[in-house]
Amino acid sequence: MVPFFAWALLVDGGDSVLWRCVAWLLFVLAMITDKIDGDLARKHNLVTNFGKIADPIADKALTGMAFIGLSLIGELWWWVTIVILVREWAVTLMRLSVAKHVVIAAAMGGKIKTVLQTLALAGLLLPLRELEGNLEPVGLALWWVSVVLMAAALVMTVWTGIEFFRDAFQQRRAAKAPASV
Repeated sequence: MVPFFAWALLVDGGDSVLWRCVAWLLFVLAMITDKIDGDLARKHNLVTNFGKIADPIADKALTGMAFIGLSLIGELWWWVTIVILVREWAVTLMRLSVAKHVVIAAAMGGKIKTVLQTLALAGLLLPLRELEGNLEPVGLALWWVSVVLMAAALVMTVWTGIEFFRDAFQQRRAAKAPASV
């Protein structure tokens, strides 16, 4: 769904209200189906090491495109996108590099970070600042809520990145340590 989402977001440089709404709908549907997929896997005990790695990569493809697309159309500062994507890619590469030794499941902080990112992105994807008349104050208020959520997501992204690397190095060291007799 990522290419279709990207195309819808970038139609007319992000100025098309209709296509921004279509992009929002595709984003929300993808995130909902991702949640359902994860819930079903846990409920039916179908969680696999592959899924623990592949699912975050798929999530990062969608959210990464949302960050880049929002920056391209001027709805999000590039430095926010760069900080978040560098952290996301670094964590993904680290997960892959230690996968032979240990699989690092997502921690609660990472899940909170993902929810904050998702809510912030969803709000910023909508053309809320384009609302007019009686809806203008509502649109502006929702846009500011999205901006605050993005700020919280940025803080959580950096914090959980630091925690992840600390834990990954500790787990890798423990996995390589010789067993005590």
